[in-house]
Amino acid sequence: MARAAKNTAGKSRKTGKSGKPAKAGKAASRPKPLGGLVRRAVQAALLLVALTVLAVLSYRFINPPGTFYMWSEGRRLGQPVAYDWVDAEDVAPVMMRALVAAEDANFCTHWGFDMRAIRAAIAEGGNRGASTISQQVVKNAFLWQGRSWPRKALEASITPLMEALWPKRRILEVYMNVAEFDEGVFGVEAAAGHYFGVAPADLSSTQAARLAAILPDPKDRSASRPSNFVQRRAAQIRDGAATIARDGRAACFE
Repeated sequence: MARAAKNTAGKSRKTGKSGKPAKAGKAASRPKPLGGLVRRAVQAALLLVALTVLAVLSYRFINPPGTFYMWSEGRRLGQPVAYDWVDAEDVAPVMMRALVAAEDANFCTHWGFDMRAIRAAIAEGGNRGASTISQQVVKNAFLWQGRSWPRKALEASITPLMEALWPKRRILEVYMNVAEFDEGVFGVEAAAGHYFGVAPADLSSTQAARLAAILPDPKDRSASRPSNFVQRRAAQIRDGAATIARDGRAACFE
């Protein structure tokens, strides 16, 4: 009787409830497609982050050979755009101060986003821009033009990274070299010769202010034949450049 009970117990261990032999471990070894997809997605995201960090870090030391927008403008115009790199030390200091006064007066004090300007833009219903020089460098050097949400999201992600990896002077140096100053004219080197026939180092305070004044709309404004609006705007920029030199807001790039 005891032997029969033992045999019954042995059989129960070898069979499942249905009486069929149990297949232990088979379910555990079955591949999980969803898990594999998640793993590959994480790996792709990490690779993208690493490539982004590498690209941003490389431009701290390597001068951009051009931008996607320059290339697209060259195709549209049917000829290469005017673009020649110039180092910051070969540009009149007043030019850099004029750019900051015109585009981003708090350039030295923010970390890529000017929260005061953003709040003011929101209060005015979004009718005024709040992009900093840092954000514009990210857009021009690494991304594309336009107002799409994907581009804005990438810009918001890359801007703090660039601020962490680049000194402020480098950010401003890249900005003044990749900014568009007229149709097919990019960078302060090409712009100084195009409008005034001088080298960037020889720009006067008035010439520098006029170049900065046309940046929001370079295709419809002229630095050499300024409208009344551009003249008034340039006078404001010239005064602003002198102010930030006096109050120390130019210290981070001079």
